[in-house]
Formats: sequence, C-alpha cells, structure tokens
Amino acid sequence: MTVSDPVQKHLKIYGRVQGVGFRYFTTKKAEETGVRGWVKNMPDGTVEVFISGSKQSVERMKKLLHSGPIAAHVTSIDELAIEGQSEAFYDFSVRR
Repeated sequence: MTVSDPVQKHLKIYGRVQGVGFRYFTTKKAEETGVRGWVKNMPDGTVEVFISGSKQSVERMKKLLHSGPIAAHVTSIDELAIEGQSEAFYDFSVRR
C-alpha cells in the first residue's frame, strides 16, 4: 500500500440512527471530507456506511459519524470486515 492508496472502512452504526436525518448528515459530511462510498438504513434499525478515501479523511469521517446529526444518538460503531474485491467509488450515495 502506498501513501496515495485509499483507505476503506465498512461501518455499522448503532443507536437512534434512523428517522433522524442520519443518511442526509452522512452524505453532507462525506462531501465535506472528500470521502466516497455509500450509506444505507438496515432492517435491524442500524445504519451501514462504506467510506473510501485518504487515511486522514476516513478517520475524520468516522469521528463525525460518532456525533451524528443533532437528533441522533450513536451508541457504538463496529468496523465490519471488507469481503472480496474492494469496490471503486467515484461519489457518495444513499443506497436503498
């Protein structure tokens, strides 16, 4: 891995994270930090986020996700294993 290689993290976010603008917040913060990837509400009430970017951008984004939007209450974030071939991302999107 070189300095310019992107860092990727697949995160599962627990707490009061659905119905509080979490996906919108995540999309806005991704634009601000320059990370790419996606955010998705899960059937179990969690939110999953896949972020890709520089190590600094990805770490900053992860810290922002711990705070979440004002109406959210994040209790924990798990880092999930990235299985198989990593995907190349050119933007940040909401998946349904």
